[in-house]
Amino acid sequence: MIIVHEYSFRMVEHKLFNVLLKTLNPRFDSGSRVTIRNDCIKLFTSEKNKLKEMFNSVDKICLTTDLCTSNQTIGYMCLTAHYMDMDWQLQKRIISFCGLPPPHTGLAIADAILQCLIDWGIENKVCTVTMDNASTNDTAIRNLKDNFSLKGTLYFSGRIFHVRCCAHILNLMVQDRLDEIRGVIENVRESLKYFKMSPARLHKFTDIVRQLQLPTSRRLILDVPTRWNSTYKMLESALFFKEVFPRYAEKDPNYRWLPSIDDWNKAQEVCKFLEVFSEATLAFSGSEYPTSNLFLPEVWKIKQMLNEKSLDERDFMREMTYKMREKFEKY
Repeated sequence: MIIVHEYSFRMVEHKLFNVLLKTLNPRFDSGSRVTIRNDCIKLFTSEKNKLKEMFNSVDKICLTTDLCTSNQTIGYMCLTAHYMDMDWQLQKRIISFCGLPPPHTGLAIADAILQCLIDWGIENKVCTVTMDNASTNDTAIRNLKDNFSLKGTLYFSGRIFHVRCCAHILNLMVQDRLDEIRGVIENVRESLKYFKMSPARLHKFTDIVRQLQLPTSRRLILDVPTRWNSTYKMLESALFFKEVFPRYAEKDPNYRWLPSIDDWNKAQEVCKFLEVFSEATLAFSGSEYPTSNLFLPEVWKIKQMLNEKSLDERDFMREMTYKMREKFEKY
């Protein structure tokens, strides 16, 4: 319970918690926080040893890794091992979640990965490493590749060693090109902020929704600007209520972000365009199932769509597609 729910070790010393345990079993001794901590470490060590034994029967292991920064600006690295077990079932295990002190250079990342692999005894079984497209990761991959090459454990001469994160590539492609309709996005975003900042405004907006007999179960979705898929969801939700916006503007003279008809047309075309990317991102983001037979068709759909839109008669769509196509071909 302590581990699953991430409770503090000190919980076992809480007075009411002990009252509950004594009520259930008067002879039960919960122990101290030090005892619970030691028990958790023993359990971790036992499970780690079992996993090490499992790795002994595995020929090849693929790794995925990513860096993140906490609210306290502390850097962490997560390393996950993917492999096929004896029953040909795809498995994954987090083998490291560790602090990574700055600077987060490529050499520091490579050293942290290599130390983890040596600790697990799988440094000679790594087939591929999937990372995003940061320049420091490219440096880390070069260092790892050189290390494995010297040991003679580099599969296929390293041609498939670095697998670039497809979800990250899609994010880069879309984020860069959303600038083509930045004005439209800003109008919609500021409109939604304006409505949501005041319960009275939101109530007025909802009244108009009811007058137009639109479903009140649908909601306006405000995006996170750094996540393109949330921007897509925001535009999609706003388009559903696009008839409400001009009617609201007639009743509120302080509302200044009404999208024009041309803005709505652009948003509609872009949403159709981004739908393919959204579906592909959902497919790529699966933790166990996105194998090649599912992955390649999604990539092909994106390529087909980019080829079609590059011949679009609208300038903003052609410009948007051209840059995205360049990045697609690059990766």
